[in-house]
Amino acid sequence: MNKAIFYFSGARWEIKQGDLTAEASEAIVNAANSQMVMAGGLALAIKKKGGNVIEDEARQHCPVSLGESIVTGAGNLPARFVIHTVTVDEQGRSGKDIVRRATRNVLTWARNLKLESLAFPALGCGVGGLTIQEAATVMIEECLANMGLSPYPRCLTFVLWSEQNFLDFLKIADIFLARLTEKTFRNPLPTVDIIISIGQEVVLIKRKNYPYGWALPGGFVDYGESLEEAAIREAKEETTLEVKELKQFHTYSEPGRDPRFHTIATVFTARADGEPQAGDDAQEIGIFTRERLPCPIVFDHDHILQDYFNWRQKENLQKGFA
Repeated sequence: MNKAIFYFSGARWEIKQGDLTAEASEAIVNAANSQMVMAGGLALAIKKKGGNVIEDEARQHCPVSLGESIVTGAGNLPARFVIHTVTVDEQGRSGKDIVRRATRNVLTWARNLKLESLAFPALGCGVGGLTIQEAATVMIEECLANMGLSPYPRCLTFVLWSEQNFLDFLKIADIFLARLTEKTFRNPLPTVDIIISIGQEVVLIKRKNYPYGWALPGGFVDYGESLEEAAIREAKEETTLEVKELKQFHTYSEPGRDPRFHTIATVFTARADGEPQAGDDAQEIGIFTRERLPCPIVFDHDHILQDYFNWRQKENLQKGFA
């Protein structure tokens, strides 16, 4: 049987080729319709092995809105629960936003039930119209975001029926999990962020990678590197700017500040001249005043920027009275 296992931030991630109905996870996920009719595909396989009792219980909750989820017992299946999540509309089509909401709602149930283990199929594929890689990208992003909210579930399994589907899903898992596993360990991760001023404006980058949106330049501190060295390097890599007057501003350590894992960020202020250019993980770059900040701003960087602008305003007032 094809399978791959990743250990990341205290959780076990398994991608495997197999039969979801045979999984002994505490809960398995069923890609459902709004009426909870289990008449085809995975839903029918779950009903055949687990018994009609699963569908009978599920239909007591219908109709269920698109992207929402309900929980039933698992009948004769090895699992304790089946989480039924609606992934197709009335025309039988799915989409990335639908799968994102569906995955998020499944994970909410997992947190509320304090499930140690959870097994997913690839949601929104087949008649739903998404490719395996599209589904994998959205589902893994949401599972990473969930890790910043709760320790549950501690074991995530993604079960694919065919070898090709397994390989397609694994390709996306490698992009996310293998790279992150190389960079992380179980303690909070030290990072730096840099507020770079050009005149009265600050430099922000639009990220290429998850979480998507605008952010301060910054990143991980490399082994053997000081915080100051990391800040200067990240500024250069992401903006091409040579910063000056580098000073520590504040440290931010709220566990949920990064949706992927717990980071402790030392924030620096600095000045620079010239025109910034997007580099490294930056898709776009811009300079902004407080009054016209872009949206969305990810992580807790909007909070950091408000702290910075308030501090600068106070400093300017004190200079005016000096």
